[in-house]
Amino acid sequence: MTIIAPWYQLGYVIPHLYTDQDAYQFYRVAPEGMMLVTTGLNLREYSLAAVEENLPTLWDRFDLLAKKKVDRISLSGVPVASALGRKRMLEILAEAEERTGLPCDTDLEAHIATLNHFGAKKIALATRWPEAVNTMLTNYLADAGIEVLACRSRGRSLDQNKASVALEDHHLALELGAQVLRDAPGAQALLMPGGLWFAIHAVPLLEAEFGKPVLLNILSTTWAALHGAGSKLLHKPDAKWGKVLGGL
Repeated sequence: MTIIAPWYQLGYVIPHLYTDQDAYQFYRVAPEGMMLVTTGLNLREYSLAAVEENLPTLWDRFDLLAKKKVDRISLSGVPVASALGRKRMLEILAEAEERTGLPCDTDLEAHIATLNHFGAKKIALATRWPEAVNTMLTNYLADAGIEVLACRSRGRSLDQNKASVALEDHHLALELGAQVLRDAPGAQALLMPGGLWFAIHAVPLLEAEFGKPVLLNILSTTWAALHGAGSKLLHKPDAKWGKVLGGL
């Protein structure tokens, strides 16, 4: 079937004022005809105070995407959800769904849904975040019944991650991912969160070496959207991008 117009529109609230790696990676892993509709916040640092500052804007962004007639809305930014905690994040999503009439998600809840799909309750974690963010994320996952067996991180500030070089981050993903999977041989999956992390090409390499699913924000969020598309699903993603999208 020839695709002339988008058959699915995923609304995506980016924590930043611009979109780069999110869209760049999305249009490599998503199937033909799936469109990303982005809008942004202005998160200044990885902290609860910074997240709280952006919450009024978040509601405006939900309303904007609903007016764009998207099929689903997802909030990017695992540190955003981690700072709020799972109880509060789910409350916000429930209110957003009532407000917009659309299914609403976050990258982090999409990760949880994907891990549950694989039956992965014990995972390895690799990040580019400081210890405080990793701790908040580990606690959020624990609330969902998922245990982090080991974590490897190259702790950076938000500004440093915004200025990172894509090729260097690819090699960092290979380095940290391999290290943490060796640290935790009992892990059933590897989670490498971070919308600013260029890591899509590392996924098939790590999966080939360790035989375990590797989750990135854009993979889990695209999986959740396509999984929820039902009969609207016209095309499936290319399986070369790994186990998450390859199983659809």
